[in-house]
Amino acid sequence: MTIDLTVPSVGESITEVEIGDWLKKQGEAVRKDEAVVALESEKATVELPAPDSGTLTEILKQKGEVAKVGEVIARLESNGAASDAGGKSGRPVEARESKEPVKSTKGDPQATGGGSAGASRSVIVMPAAERILAEHGLKPEEVTGTGPSGRILKEDVLRYVESKKSEPSATGAAAAPASAPPKAAPVVSEIARSHVGASEQNREEEIVPMSRLRRTVAERLVQAQHNAALLTTFNEIDMGVVMSLRKEHGEAFQSRYQVKLGFMSFFIKACVDALKQFPALNAEIRGNNIAYRNYFDIGVAVGSGKGLVVPVIRNAERLSFAELEMAVGDYGKRARENRLKVEELQGGTFTISNGGVYGSLLSTPIINPPQSGVLGMHTIQERPVAREGQVVIRPMMYLALTYDHRVVDGREAVSFLKRIKDTIENPSRMLMEV
Repeated sequence: MTIDLTVPSVGESITEVEIGDWLKKQGEAVRKDEAVVALESEKATVELPAPDSGTLTEILKQKGEVAKVGEVIARLESNGAASDAGGKSGRPVEARESKEPVKSTKGDPQATGGGSAGASRSVIVMPAAERILAEHGLKPEEVTGTGPSGRILKEDVLRYVESKKSEPSATGAAAAPASAPPKAAPVVSEIARSHVGASEQNREEEIVPMSRLRRTVAERLVQAQHNAALLTTFNEIDMGVVMSLRKEHGEAFQSRYQVKLGFMSFFIKACVDALKQFPALNAEIRGNNIAYRNYFDIGVAVGSGKGLVVPVIRNAERLSFAELEMAVGDYGKRARENRLKVEELQGGTFTISNGGVYGSLLSTPIINPPQSGVLGMHTIQERPVAREGQVVIRPMMYLALTYDHRVVDGREAVSFLKRIKDTIENPSRMLMEV
């Protein structure tokens, strides 16, 4: 039985997706619930599972193409009706036009009736490369494949075509009459000539279309710059107490909860505490109104293979240190594997971005609209500071708070950041709520 693979609904207000990588090739067997293709929406990348076991017989949409929700992008022949693989036309499968990689007998002695079996090999031609070969009347044997196991890729054929185009000019130059007087060459030093020649080599460019997620991130960042009155305030924190707590309780914490005690849980707790004191940072503008929230959905910016994403920890005020660390760890792992769900990226009342994990010393983060604030954490660096008239070396971190000045006054922003500083430097305040 033939099963149509259609684009599922991947989130509210999303009507189309971009086809990502096909995880299965045409003609390849798939198991039920096994991922077949990655679909990129403006908010996340999701994988489309196979509804049944069988063979992927036809791919209708290639990588980079756009498909609407509900549109058929491929067809699967389930194992239950393999004998009816010919479809409605009744043609056998072998008679169909195939888009599977084609095997060429390049250098295959057995294809010509001679040689030994050990000397034979086959070259696989990918579908896109096969089409270009046909357009230019080329044979697979003429092209050297650079793909895995010597597969001929689209890029290999294009490179070969370009090289053939440049051959006539080179031949014509060689065939010029020997008696023709040489043209006067400009006086150029050997060093300059070698420099010019070198500059013309190894100057290739690779044009890669922006992913749908990257385009959406870019649009939202520009939107934030244009539609909000952004301002950033800074402070620095002595991380010594938190580092001592992690060293003292880290092993017991991990043994009990099977997760490491990191810095993020401390900062999420501190942010929730400060947001309760200064609710404007937890609000957003809606038309001519300001919506103040009495719940705290904290977004944590994490890097993924497709770009920056901000999964949201719902009701962070109700979670323990262990629950926060498990949520952050799970989001980070699934972000790297492109397995975050769309609903996990929606909403959020405040965002934390930790550029310190990449070595950033200081930066100005951009808010995630329509939120009114984002906290930027940075790398911990030992620096000399003054303590009680003495110069001592302490592990210091710069903090940056970017806020929407339409909602948040400067006094509130500075006081908010100072509250976080005081809470991190004296974590017992979170327990005493003072």
